Amino acid sequence: MMVGLCAALMMAAALPGQDVPARIVNLPAEGRAALAEAVRTALNGAKVMLSDDALMRESTLIIERAVRRDPNGNRIQGREVGRPEKFYLVKSRGECVLVHERTGRRFKLEHTECVEGG
Repeated sequence: MMVGLCAALMMAAALPGQDVPARIVNLPAEGRAALAEAVRTALNGAKVMLSDDALMRESTLIIERAVRRDPNGNRIQGREVGRPEKFYLVKSRGECVLVHERTGRRFKLEHTECVEGG
């Protein structure tokens, strides 16, 4: 019984159209702009700064709130209690899709090539 259940679960995971963790392998300027816009949209227009290798080594992207400082370098708002925002990249039906973990919103990334794994 247990072997049959495990086999059924493995087959279901391999069905086409399922989300599979992915990482970016080719990101031209248009793709980088699409990724930044997707994150900005998910965060209600907040300005974001992404690293050049964002989502190229792993499928997870963590966005932390910027620490605001005064001219002397001291933190303005004190301790940051908000949680970082988490996104993950999946390959779904041949498309690269960015998923915002907190909201479940999905953003198809144009001009972006990704492969399974991450």
